[in-house]
Amino acid sequence: MARAENQELVEQFEQFYRRYYSDEIGELARRYPREQKSLNVDWNDLYQFDADVAEDFVAQPDQLQEYAEEALRLYDLPVDVSLGQAHVRLAGVESTEIRALRSEHVSTMVAVKGMVRKATDVRPKVQQAAFECQRCGTLTYVPQSSGTYQEPHECEGCERQGPFQLNVDQSEFVDSQKLRIQESPEGLRGGETPQSIDVNVEDDLTGVVSPGDHVTVTGVLRLDEQGGGQEDSPVFDIYMDGRSVSVEDEEYEDMDIDDEDQADIVELSGSDDIYEKMVDSIAPAIYGHRQAKLAMALQLFSGVTKHLPDGSRTRGDLHMLLIGDPGTGKSQLLQYIRHISPRSVYTSGKGSSSAGLTAAAVRDDFGDGQQWTLEAGAVVLADKGIAAVDELDKMEAGDRSALHEALEQQTVSISKAGINATLKARCSLLGAANPKHGRFDQYEGIGEQIDLEPALISRFDLIFTVTDQPDEERDAELADHILKTNYAGELNTHRTEMTQSNVSESEVESVTDDVAPAIEPELLRKYVAYSRRNIFPTMTEDAMERIREFYVDLRSQGTGEDAPVPVTARKLEALVRLAEASARVRLADEVTAADAERVIEIVRATMEDVGMDPETGEFDADVIETGTSKSQRDRIRGIKDLIDDLQDEYDEGAPLEEVLDAAESEGMERSKAESEIENLKQKGEIYQPSPDHFRTL
Repeated sequence: MARAENQELVEQFEQFYRRYYSDEIGELARRYPREQKSLNVDWNDLYQFDADVAEDFVAQPDQLQEYAEEALRLYDLPVDVSLGQAHVRLAGVESTEIRALRSEHVSTMVAVKGMVRKATDVRPKVQQAAFECQRCGTLTYVPQSSGTYQEPHECEGCERQGPFQLNVDQSEFVDSQKLRIQESPEGLRGGETPQSIDVNVEDDLTGVVSPGDHVTVTGVLRLDEQGGGQEDSPVFDIYMDGRSVSVEDEEYEDMDIDDEDQADIVELSGSDDIYEKMVDSIAPAIYGHRQAKLAMALQLFSGVTKHLPDGSRTRGDLHMLLIGDPGTGKSQLLQYIRHISPRSVYTSGKGSSSAGLTAAAVRDDFGDGQQWTLEAGAVVLADKGIAAVDELDKMEAGDRSALHEALEQQTVSISKAGINATLKARCSLLGAANPKHGRFDQYEGIGEQIDLEPALISRFDLIFTVTDQPDEERDAELADHILKTNYAGELNTHRTEMTQSNVSESEVESVTDDVAPAIEPELLRKYVAYSRRNIFPTMTEDAMERIREFYVDLRSQGTGEDAPVPVTARKLEALVRLAEASARVRLADEVTAADAERVIEIVRATMEDVGMDPETGEFDADVIETGTSKSQRDRIRGIKDLIDDLQDEYDEGAPLEEVLDAAESEGMERSKAESEIENLKQKGEIYQPSPDHFRTL
């Protein structure tokens, strides 16, 4: 009876394949076994065909998997190919949260979503072991289905109990890999620790994903006994036998863009106001900051990564820093960009260490036995995407220094516990920070208020300052915008949450239009992906000439004897990257003079904010590059010279009042001279042999 029932199920699967998957099986037969080994089946198709069979597949996956693969072997193929070892990979089962897995799910098919935290190397695993008797040479075959390694009880030839040796040539092996899937942080309620589950995958599912990928894994939930040794525990661990793995959060290269999407993207790129639309599509709920939003859009598209014939590489990714007063929407801008970018990671200053940002070497039992493995940090997980780091100023200085290599070389080097590795971190960094005293002081130079190391700051292509100055007209517009945004949210929530809401859909839409993005986020993601995948613009002569002129003109301001260096070559590279990104927005193959002008305007505006010496009104690269402006350096040198000259005239050293009088007579403000003396004292470059008397070291 059972045999007839089994035969009936196999025939049902054959019928299902003929109706739904004949083309896919033909393609599998053509590509089997080198290029493709599995037939991917959607559970919803099976449910449409026969709901009982679909539900049985979830309840008894092992038996039904056997019948499904048997039906695939018996399927009448148009070509003479045997699909003897082909798999059926079922996907599309409704997903369950990792923390919601219970004993009732054991031995059933479940799907979980999460992020790949760790992955072991791909290693061969024996499926059918051939044991050779060392006494008579007879081969005994033992299937290795359970988790433990099993030897034969006795030889089939001489009937003795060994000794046996594994004959590798006659045994059958399959590729295997172990993954650790962790709940995605964005899906958790505040205060919850993400939970994880280990997944064993085999054959063509191995080597498909890497740490940082967001995946949906469908498989069979199994039990694994806890502990070991003498005492057996009644409590079991759970793990999954993976049957199918699909990457959810694709890189730009993997995103699926159909012909309809492509037509929409090309049509959008031809709009005259495409740049305005881009700005209006970035965090529309945040009012203003139009130039910063345009720069963020350019950061999404990024410049072209150049590979030179000698093997060297020039980065195309743009790094941006927002420094501003509290309550100006910096964090919301970061969160919005993180949702638009297909592969992105958000982290905040106080909750991040250098290992958490870059990579950590961890020793644990993942895989076989105690071994060191690498755990990827934020900038590695964001490879080919955007790493958004909020509250950069709240991080420990030592932890921030880990970013230096990641920003410029776009790699993370690890030398710990016998592991010497270089991980790729080809991401754009979008940072946000507050000024040194929490809010900008209009009477102090910007350079002195940015409490970040100059070596780190100089690696950012663009630095925007976001100040919060009262302005009646602007404040009225901002108030209108915020109130409209909240009202739209209230109406929408009222309509969705209340069972008897009197708010119509058209009312919600009419209010939402004012705060809706010009380009829908999903289409914008595809637009960015399409552009990054297909558009690699080259510079026109006009664009090169414009950028060259701007750079040379700026540099020429620093040719005088005492003039500061206005700008360094790093800014020139930033201009090139920005201009390429501007061309990518239009899906253009050439960077035109208009692109150059557009980005020169952005760079000039940011330089006026942070790259200008407030005392002289001149551009000074040292304000950002070293944290000390040329005029401040001259003042420090002048004070030291005055102390040098005066200290020999007095036994106790140069008196403070004498130094201040001499500084004032040379045109230096008394308060600034006092401030520099205090700084020199703190740095240990001068000392006080007695109160209010100074000597140089």
